[in-house]
Formats: sequence, structure tokens, C-alpha cells
Amino acid sequence: MYIFLWTAHRLLPHVILREPSKASVQLKCLKNIRNSKDFTRVLVYSGRLDILSPLSDISVKLRSKNILRNKNMARTKHEKTEYEKCRRVFRSQSARHVLVLEVDMSEDMKRRAFSLSDRLRVCGNKLTAKLEKGLAQLIRTKKYRALLKDYGELTERLKRSPDNEAIKKARKEIASKMSEMQKAYHVSWDDACTYMQFLKDRDDLNSIFALSRVEDIGAGVEKVLFGGAETIHFKKRGELPEIRAKQINRGIVLYVADGKLYFKCSNIGNEKFTTKILDKFQQDEVNRLLDYLASPEQKDEMAVSAMMETGEITDTFRPCYGALVCKKIRGKLRVYMHLTIEGHAAPKYKTDGVTPRHTFGNGRIGIDIGTQTVAYTSDKEVGLKNLSERGLSIFHAEKRERQLLRKMDRSRRATNPDNYNADGTIKKGYKKWVKSKRYIEIQKEHANLCRKNAESRKYAIHEDVNHLRCIGDTVITEPPNFKALQKRAKQKDTQSARETTQKKNQRRKRFGKSLKNRCPGTFQAVLKTRFEMTGGVYHEVQKMFRASQYDHTADDYIKKKLSQRMFALEDGEVVQRDWYSSFLLYNANPDFSAPDRETCLKTFGTLNEMHIKMIDYIKHAGIHVLNSGIAC
Repeated sequence: MYIFLWTAHRLLPHVILREPSKASVQLKCLKNIRNSKDFTRVLVYSGRLDILSPLSDISVKLRSKNILRNKNMARTKHEKTEYEKCRRVFRSQSARHVLVLEVDMSEDMKRRAFSLSDRLRVCGNKLTAKLEKGLAQLIRTKKYRALLKDYGELTERLKRSPDNEAIKKARKEIASKMSEMQKAYHVSWDDACTYMQFLKDRDDLNSIFALSRVEDIGAGVEKVLFGGAETIHFKKRGELPEIRAKQINRGIVLYVADGKLYFKCSNIGNEKFTTKILDKFQQDEVNRLLDYLASPEQKDEMAVSAMMETGEITDTFRPCYGALVCKKIRGKLRVYMHLTIEGHAAPKYKTDGVTPRHTFGNGRIGIDIGTQTVAYTSDKEVGLKNLSERGLSIFHAEKRERQLLRKMDRSRRATNPDNYNADGTIKKGYKKWVKSKRYIEIQKEHANLCRKNAESRKYAIHEDVNHLRCIGDTVITEPPNFKALQKRAKQKDTQSARETTQKKNQRRKRFGKSLKNRCPGTFQAVLKTRFEMTGGVYHEVQKMFRASQYDHTADDYIKKKLSQRMFALEDGEVVQRDWYSSFLLYNANPDFSAPDRETCLKTFGTLNEMHIKMIDYIKHAGIHVLNSGIAC
């Protein structure tokens, strides 16, 4: 029986084990030996290792399995106290938010962080490729597709009648059958963890970072197995995943010294690093963190006792876990710490430290969210504006982005003429692409411009949502359907298909570019989150509400073309289509199934005057509202 020792440079001669009769002959995995400075890895047989002497006189003692099975050495299970159970309930019910701080570390540690993130990306792609094969085979089976269809139907029925026990039981049985098939095709959670365990041992990754990457990929697998997603996606080179540790004392460890937060990640260096505080809000958040860390047990006990007595969930500002996000901005390496904190975010104040930056209003708001615009109606204000827009700079930025894409396409065609057909389309099959230096520079400029545009959209969305929260606390809007609008239009019949084949480059695209530039889905998600977190109410009307077709003066549903943005009601009053939809949502009945005609007749006069003033302001100010029908 032998044991092989690895140094950083070579394989050492083998060493004969003493007392081989007491050892098992089953080969195990590679293990790190930290007690010896002379070698780094050892390939061992099963059993427990104890290094008893230096490398010159190595002896390895293997304990037999019978000793390990001794009851005295068995690990006893910790019995949770009543307080620990209540604390777990409190932490599961409390809200969480993320504090983003720029990390202050050396350039060498930044390069190591980028390298670690890229290794996580590669391992994640290998796991994705393995799961993708199993998913394709699983979805191809008729049995699983039938189970998936039944599961979806039962889920829809359960939404209509959530207290039906028979439906719950039937859906649970179908879910168990689906789970068995997932295990058979090796796409379950255990299979993903097992394969990632092999990958992280081979690439020398931290277990907790690898497990976090499995969670991200597992979320995509769940969408394919139970949702409407078609496939899971890979991370391209340059798309670095975050280095996330799901515990604050593992992977990325938090320390407090001299009234500051320090972090340590042994995978990128043994030095501690801190964060940069750039504004007053970040300083307020850090102060609350330091206040909790000064006496964490006492703060937890007070919060749990308050929950048991009054049922109120208080904000403790407990740091849950951290994540390192690597970004390359204008050619420089930047690393950010995303610190997940228990509780709601600290309120923002103006420079005086007393006046709140954002106020909360009361009242209803009807909001019609389109692919490029948003219209809203309340008793205080009506509005119609473009989504994700801060001033007029977004138009110039989007135009510049299109110019760079055309520029890159011309350069790519000039350097790779053999990869294109005579009609300009790309040839099928494997191709080798050559990138010129000019192309690489344009690509970097385009990436930087896309990053700035994305940040601008994010800030614009949050500003619009904060403004809406200032004028009301109850939102009524339509359910989102933006995912369906991204898909290509279908060919309705054989005649249209025949005409499509005759025409060159027939377009069947819909609203993909508009959704990418204006982000209506993100706007609606942020709107829902902000109102629910600040004590407001968010409502979605039923699917048959049909706000774009109803006419309250005729009490009838009248179909209109999508291109008809301004239309006349039955009494001759001309209204803007998007605003009128928000007006009908504002006057929805109590069960949100249809507009309340009596309320519409009472409020239309006052709100229509505000609507006319709004259109006059847009015309005189020269504001270009996309697809509104309002001529500037």
C-alpha cells in the first residue's frame, strides 16, 4: 500500500504505509495537508490522517472504520432552544437590502479577485453544459412534458382557489413524479452539487463560493423545469459572476477595528481590506452596522422579544453575507462589496440631516405601463413621459450606440470576408473570427457606453418610482406581459408564410429593442417593491380589464388599432390613448375586474382638464414623447 506526496514542483518518491492491515483499500480524494511546509497535497486511502513527523521520517497513522463507528466518537445533534427557533422565524420574515460599497484594496488583490471570478465563471459554464444535456433529454420525453402541463394547469387552478386541498395534493403528487425523473436524468440539486464538488477540487476553489455559483445556475434550471424558460445560459468571457459567500464568517469574513469595517478573503490574499465611504447615506448605513456589531446578541434578543410580544418585525441591521463584484470601468479594475443587511434600508435625508429626501403621499394612482412610455393618473397630478429617461441625453446615447454597432459590423466584415455568404448573411458552421486592433478599441468604447446607459436607465427608473410614491400610496396597473412582447411574431397561415419566403429579409420582430432601451419590466418590478416596502399597496387588475378598449361614455368596449394614439370618445371628447387607460385603471371597481362607470363619470371632467393642460405643456416645451401621437 502506497501514499503519493505532491510538492509545488514535482512528485516525491512513494512512502510505504505502516500497519497496512488496519487500513481500507478504497481510494479516496485529494486532501490538503496544512501541518507540513514541505508538501502541498497528498493522495490517501480512506481513514484519518495524522502527520506525526517531518518529511524525512514520515509516518501516517490510519484509523480503522470500527473506531470511527464508536458511539463515543459519534457527533451529537444540537437541540435548538425555543429562543433559537424564534430567532430563525424572525430572520426568515425580516426584510433585507443590499449596501454597495467600493472596495479599497491593492491592485494585486484586485487582479486576484478578477482571476477568482473568472475561474468561477469557467466552472459554472462546465456545470451548465452538463445540466443542459440532461435537461434536453428530459424535456424531450413525452412523460415529463405531460407532467409539466398538468403541473401548470393545477397551479393556475390553485391561484383561483388557494384553499382547495384536493388540488394541493394532486400537484404535490405530480411534483414528486417530476422530481424522480429529474434525478434519473441527473439534473437535480444533488447532482449539480456533486459535479461542482469535483470541479472545485480540481480548480482549487472555495466550497462556499462554488455552492453560491450552483445556486445561481440552479435558479435557471428551475425556470426551465417549472417555468416558461427554454434553456439555461452560459457566461461569456468578460461576464464575471459575483464572488458570493452565504455566511458572514466564511469565505468573506467581516471584522471591526477602529470604528471601521474590514474584510478578509483568503482566496485573494491574506491582507484585510476596507471600503470607501462616498456619501452620507453610506455612512449612515455603516454606523447602523457598527451599532449592531457592538452588541449583536442583545440586539437579536430585543428584536425576537418584540416579535413574540407585538408581532412587529424590527430592523436590526445584521450583516448577513457579502459578495465581491468585479467590474472594468474605463480600463481600470474596480471591485465592489455587495453587503446584504437584515432590515429595510436607512431613510435618506437632505444635507440638513432632518428633512427626508423622499416624502410619501396618499391616494390612488392608475398607471399604464407601455413598451416605451408610462402614463399615470391621480387626484393630484396626471402625467405622460418616456420610460428610463433623464433629460434628452438618452436619445444621443442610443444613437451613438447604434453607430458603434454599425461601425463594428463594417470592420468585422472587412477582416472576415470568408465568413459571409454572397447575400451578406453569415455562413453556418464553425468559423474563426479575426478582430483588428481598431475593432477591439471600438468594442471597448461600445461596452463603456452600454454601461453608462444602463446606469442612466437605473437612476431614471428609481427617480420616477420615487416621484409616484410622493403622490400616492395605492398603485393600480395591468399585469406584466413584456416577456411575450419580446418574441417574434408568428406566421398565421400558409399564405402569409409563402409571402414571407418570397420577400427578402422579412421582419417578424416586435418590441425587443424598445424593451431593451426602456426597461418597462424593470420599472414595474421596482414600482411593486418600492410601494410594498414603504407601506403602500400594489394591485394588478384582471386580464379581462381591457383598459385600452373601454369607453365610459358609451359603456362599451371598442377595438382600436395599435397605431391610433389619439381617439374620440362617444361624446366627441378627444383623449390620448395611454392616459385614458391610466384614467380607467384609476377608476377600477373594488375587485379590479372592470372600470367603475359611475366613478368615471364623476371624475372625468376634473381629470380631463388636467389631461389637456398636460398635453399643452408637452407641446410648448417641445418634449418628444415616443408613440404618443402628440406633435411637438
